Amino acid sequence: MVKQTPHGGELVDLILKTDAEKEAAVAKCTSEIQLSPRQLCDTELIMNGGFSPINGFMDEKEYNSVVENMELTSGLIFGLPVVFDTNSEDLQPGQTVLLKDGDANIAVIEFSDKFTPNKPLECLKCYGTSEIEHPGALMVATERGKYYMGGKITGLNLPTRDFPCKTPAEVRATLPDDKDVVAFQCRNPVHRAHYELFTRALDDERVKNGVVLVHPTCGPTQADDIPGDVRYKTYVVLKEETENDRTFWEYLPYSMHMAGPREAIQHMMIRKNFGCTHFIIGRDMAGSKSCVTGEDYYGAYDAQEFALANSEKLGVTPVPSLNLVYTDEAGYVTADEAKEKKYNEKKLSGTKFRKMLRGGEDIPEWFAFKSVVKVLRENN
Repeated sequence: MVKQTPHGGELVDLILKTDAEKEAAVAKCTSEIQLSPRQLCDTELIMNGGFSPINGFMDEKEYNSVVENMELTSGLIFGLPVVFDTNSEDLQPGQTVLLKDGDANIAVIEFSDKFTPNKPLECLKCYGTSEIEHPGALMVATERGKYYMGGKITGLNLPTRDFPCKTPAEVRATLPDDKDVVAFQCRNPVHRAHYELFTRALDDERVKNGVVLVHPTCGPTQADDIPGDVRYKTYVVLKEETENDRTFWEYLPYSMHMAGPREAIQHMMIRKNFGCTHFIIGRDMAGSKSCVTGEDYYGAYDAQEFALANSEKLGVTPVPSLNLVYTDEAGYVTADEAKEKKYNEKKLSGTKFRKMLRGGEDIPEWFAFKSVVKVLRENN
């Protein structure tokens, strides 16, 4: 058994195990709903325990508590609200509805309430702004329906995805029981600096005899991010290229909010349920820029500071990421060391990298793995 206890003390598992149980649950349904990609991710993480300890979409009381206080009504810390949105006037509390993904039966929900959320307040509290230039606020304002509905979930079948998503219980079973487990979250392909960052995290004084769980999110994210199925292909080739017994790779069906500090708490909580004791907090984690002015909504270290301030309450130890730079003289070193020793730094912006990628130019190996570049070009 891994060292880390689930959030709230017990790992939720809402998935029915027998066909007879599933058929009986479906028989109680009076209607069905096709889940959006974001709803599908949330439903999966509710039913498999990734969002433990909750067992359904939040009702109005729970929603308000998380929005305003960043905690469940029980007082347990919880980063962002998990809501079921709809524009339907026909859906009402008391109804039992089948949730589907195409032809697949995913879950049954027993609706308990229906309310009109204060969306500007939700965005202001959760994202730090209600401006729709923020991608999370834009999602809440334009993608989500005008009503939210709370309800208990009964799981039927996990979604079929282009990338395999093990449940928290399955991931926990693969992890060593006598070591710290350091989670590395990303939503983009892993390049050289990322790899150096998460392998060197094992040398951090906060980590004792540790291993790394590389746990990328492969669900919906910002509109201009690389699609989840392509990101997954880059992870597969990199896992093969860098395979070692201190690095584990799994994939998370989570939809990004780009909520900065509050999302850092959400990610830490989820990885706690997957068995992680530590979590790497990068510069400007889950950060975003205004699509109008281009200005950052969060400071580079806001998420790190917020995570450190809430780590004891959450029961996960943040590991602030090193600020690494590549130098001609010594390869990857910290920016402080490079400055102190007057090393010659090499830089390549993400914008320049994407331009070189599209133009078929050679990408320097100090910046990106050849195997990853090959996948990106084949799927561009």
